Order: sequence, then C-alpha cells, then structure tokens
Amino acid sequence: MAHYKGLLLQGGDSKREQFRRYLERSGVLDTLTKVLVALYEEPEKPNSALDFLKHHLGASAPENPEIEALRLEVAEMKEKYEAVLEENKNLKIKLAQYEQPQEEKHGE
Repeated sequence: MAHYKGLLLQGGDSKREQFRRYLERSGVLDTLTKVLVALYEEPEKPNSALDFLKHHLGASAPENPEIEALRLEVAEMKEKYEAVLEENKNLKIKLAQYEQPQEEKHGE
C-alpha cells in the first residue's frame, strides 16, 4: 500500500487525478462507497470490517455464466463418483462371494 502512495505522490496531482477518474469511470468508487455506507449503517458492527467488505464486494460481482456451468458439472461429477463408488462396493462383495469357494477347494 505504501508503494502505491509513493507512486501517487511522485507523479503529482495529475497522476492522482487520472487515477481517481479511472476509479470513478470503472465504478470502483461508487461500489466502495455503497459498501462502506452499508457498513456504517449496520446496527451491530461486525467483528471484522475487512470480512464484511470482502463479503459484500464479492456478492456484488455479477455471476459469470462459466462459473455456474462449472458448478453444475462438478455437481454431476460428484453424483457419478458416488454411483461408481457404490457400484465398486457391490462388485467387490460379489467378487468375494465367488472367490471364497475357490479358495476352499485349493485348501482340500
């Protein structure tokens, strides 16, 4: 953070003003202001203001359709994985039933 402050001070007011305009154009100032106002208006202040900011800034970002598609794919893969585990368990039980009589024959 000190590095950024140093950069802003080195370039004088013009760099600082350009950066401020950039933040304004990109909506950063508006978003930060809204989140800070929400924190200010909280009747019971959270233990961690930083966690509050992280939560509210993350929640305000629009959901990427790719992320949703990946979540669905992960959910499907988990279901398939559970089904394969169950099938594997059942096949091991069947295999054990067939292997036992053969072992008894070898012992005779």
